[in-house]
Amino acid sequence: MIVLVAGYLRRWLKVRRTSGPRGAGWVQLSAWLGGVLCIAIALISPIDTLADQVFAMHMVQHVLLLDFAPILLIAGLSKVLLRPVARTVLDLERALGPIAHPAFAVVFYVGMMWLWHIPVLYDAALEHSAVHVLEHTFFLSAGLLYWWHLLSPVRGRHLTGLAPVVYMVSTKVFVGMLGIFLTFAPTSIYSFYEKRPEVWGLHASDDQALAGAIMAIEQSIVMGVALAYLFVRALGEADRAQEREDRYLDAAEGGTN
Repeated sequence: MIVLVAGYLRRWLKVRRTSGPRGAGWVQLSAWLGGVLCIAIALISPIDTLADQVFAMHMVQHVLLLDFAPILLIAGLSKVLLRPVARTVLDLERALGPIAHPAFAVVFYVGMMWLWHIPVLYDAALEHSAVHVLEHTFFLSAGLLYWWHLLSPVRGRHLTGLAPVVYMVSTKVFVGMLGIFLTFAPTSIYSFYEKRPEVWGLHASDDQALAGAIMAIEQSIVMGVALAYLFVRALGEADRAQEREDRYLDAAEGGTN
């Protein structure tokens, strides 16, 4: 996290001196620092300690790493900030082929959430620190890849038309279904939490229901906000395209006259 902050600040200050706030604004800086803060809250705050005792806190860890940290980190980037690595990023996307396709990001995002909530893997992550680190690495990687296709200022594939809506809804609905399943499951399905003493008076099944509700509600809220943002962005892009077309027509008419 120190490297993430120090490296970003170095580049941000350089761009700020040479290009001004156009490519390195306070909004980008705040977003990046907010993303790093989300990682810190998930991994080195009391939430990390409570995650070994309370399922709901473990779920908070997951949504911070899967959605909030990636969204803020990518929102902290701009074309100017990424200029030294832009060509490398595009070359890497082409080299990765299907792995860099948005469809893979959807499958990876949904698949990681369902896979790591299989009881044997979930319990293993809680019982073995190395597996827990691997779980969190997969969640953060899936989140970064997923949100990159929607928010990155430098990417080879641009989702147009209704594609961003399909991309978002298909993912959030399937993950939300997992949250609903956990919320309404008749019994606790994770033996790790059944063996732990109750915290805050939460029985294992109630704790699981709360965790599932956190997942389902978070997915719904993020989907709603993201869709609203994508709609506003699409309107802005349409307006800019119309302005370019109008300028082209005016220039063409002026040349004819």
